[in-house]
Formats: sequence, structure tokens, C-alpha cells
Amino acid sequence: MKTTLAAVLGTTMLIAAPALADKAAVLDNYADIAAAKYGDSLTTAQALQSAVAALISHPSAEALQTAKTAWINARVPYQQTEVYRFGNAIVDDWEGKVNAWPLDEGLIDYVDAAYGGATDENEYAVLNVIANPTFTLSGNAIDASDITPEFLESVLHEADEVESNVATGYHAIEFLLWGQDLNGHGAGAGARPWSDYAQDDACTGGNCDRRGAYLQAATDLLVSDLEWMTAQWQDGGDARAQLIADENAGITAILTGMGSLSYGEQAGERMKLGVLLNDPEEEHDCFSDNTHNSHFYDALGIRNVYLGSYTGIDGTVVSGESLSSLVAATNADVDAELTSKLNATMLEMAEMKAAAEAGFAYDMMLERGNEKGEALVLGAVDALVDQTRSIERAVDVLGVSEIAFEGSDSLDDPNAVFQ
Repeated sequence: MKTTLAAVLGTTMLIAAPALADKAAVLDNYADIAAAKYGDSLTTAQALQSAVAALISHPSAEALQTAKTAWINARVPYQQTEVYRFGNAIVDDWEGKVNAWPLDEGLIDYVDAAYGGATDENEYAVLNVIANPTFTLSGNAIDASDITPEFLESVLHEADEVESNVATGYHAIEFLLWGQDLNGHGAGAGARPWSDYAQDDACTGGNCDRRGAYLQAATDLLVSDLEWMTAQWQDGGDARAQLIADENAGITAILTGMGSLSYGEQAGERMKLGVLLNDPEEEHDCFSDNTHNSHFYDALGIRNVYLGSYTGIDGTVVSGESLSSLVAATNADVDAELTSKLNATMLEMAEMKAAAEAGFAYDMMLERGNEKGEALVLGAVDALVDQTRSIERAVDVLGVSEIAFEGSDSLDDPNAVFQ
């Protein structure tokens, strides 16, 4: 049976935007949706925090699975916030603390021998801070005996100014819950045993107390970071104030976020690059095999910003005047075209998501010669590129300042990827 958009998104997401044209109201609604999305991200991160505390205090297979489920649930609202990145400096400057990837996981904990060792690019790729309470970093002696949020944020994250030294955020937590995915293009995610958090002689992997301390500190830091960002979008918050200070600049910010995430970031760096390299590590949630959901909700975030409607984790709908309203008031054909393209992208994403949930994981799709997998991924890539062309038409219709969307060699110069 053919998938319908209503089946994918639910009827609340199909409500047409009102044909109005008030820029101030559009910006207010955009900020209200941001506040709701970050608020939901905070709520689900707090649930993860509770699950992590339970795992550390009473380790078991069930407690580890509960924490994993909480992590996956937390990704749903957060991925829908990524459309706020590129156009809002306050978000883009902050985002690297909470969602940076890929990461050299050997910085944090033990890894398989096949992972290798230190490299010219990253001297600390296998530092394993969990096993080493003291170490030398950039010529300085570091006391890591107490793993705290402050230590992770101020000392370890991007250590030695290397971007892949990701010590904080969702993906550091993901690695600590799942461990490495050693299956290559085969079925299966990471398989960290619950006993990596066990006490006394039952501990596996060594240093279970420090591993628990790291996991708790990283989760506490994620919650505090989301508390801060949620406050920025409330009335009087800096992000909201910056957005509404200049109506045309605010509209430009919305369009920049949509186009840059759609094209360079998602279609290019997160999807097309993996197909070109056939690399199972080129997936956003590589430890948990949750990448299909991250891609789906990223695309949904673009769509709900354009239509000005977001359905929260409790079913509450935040909606109002939208960018679609503005475009439709000037050129109804362009609005209809862009809305149709956004819908087409969601159908492609839904097909990929359904395949993954049926057992055809995203890293399996990336295997060289896997025609079905390549078709699923590139179908979504092509839809994202296609909708970006319509976003560019919306820019022209609205007559805002010229916008340069983020690009990607994988789309603009594929040969450069292999040089």
C-alpha cells in the first residue's frame, strides 16, 4: 500500500497555513515554535538524565535499555531544532557542544584494537580519559580524577583544538550507552554490556565508576545546555530579541536555516558523502543505528518551520502565521511548489525510515553495490536538493537580501571528496 503524507505526519501537520502576510507575526510564531522545540528537547533530556541515574545506581540490562530508549526519544524533538542553526548565530555557536559529530570515541573510553591509535591529525584519538585519571594535554598535566560537567566542557571537549575530540553532547552519551558499532555494513548496532556500569567484581571494561561518572556528567551538561537554549527563545531571551530586532533580517534567518540544513548539511555532508565513500561511519547516529530517525526529523523540522506548525511530544500544537503565509501572499504558485516539495521529501524520508525499522539499517544501505540502499538514500538526497531550489525561489519572491546557503563538496564537486 502506498504511503500517504497523512500516515507519515498525522492530520495535525496537514493544516494549511493562513494566507496572511505579517512579518512580525511570522517571526513571533517562529520563535514560539523554537521555544516549544527546545522545551521538548529539555524535557526528554531530563527523562534521559533520570534513566542514566537509575542505570548508574542500579545497573542492569533493563536499566541500560531504558536509558537507550530515553536517548532515542530525546532525539525526536532535538533534531527538529536543527533548522534554527545556520540563520541564528546564537544557535550555531552553541550547537557544537550538544550535537557535534563525528567523534573520535577513543578519547572517551576503550575501543576495539582495530580502531588504531593516535594520528597526526589527533594525538588524543585513544586517550581514554575514563581509564586515565591523569594525563598530559598540550604540554600541560591534567588532573581528571573528578569527571564533572565543567571538566568535560572546559578541558576535554575539542581537546588540543581538534574538532573530532567531541567529549560532550548527544553523541558522547550515545557512545557511552551503546559502545562502538563493530558490525561494519552488517546488521546490528553497538553492543556495550550493561556490566560496563556494574559495581565491584561484576564490572567489565574496567573503571565502571569513572564510566558512570562520565555518563552522568555528560547528561547533566546536556540538560543544562538545553535549559540555557530554551531560555533564549522565551520572551525577553536573547535569541528571540535578535530575531525580531529587524524583520527582514529575521525572515532571512529563517530561509538561511532552511536552505543550509536542506542542502549542504543534510543532503550533502550527512547523506551524499556516505554514499560516495560507502563508509558505515558516515552516519549521524553511528553507535545506535538511529540515523534514519535523525534524518527524518531534521527534514520534518524544515517543513514545520516553513508551515509554521509544530506538534509537541505531548500532542500540543504550536502554530500561527508562517513563512508559507508570506510567500503565498506574493506568489501562491511558489508557495504551492515549495510545500509540495517539502511533502515529497517527507515521503522519501518515511520510505527510508520504514526500511530501517524493518531491519535494513542505514549503515547497511551505504554498502558499495547495494542498489536498494543507494536508491533509498539518494531518493531522499535528491528530494532535499529539489526542495532547496524551491526555497531559493521563495527567497526571490520575498525579495530579502541575497542568501548563500551552506554547500558541500559531495554535491558541488564530488571528485574533491576523494582528493
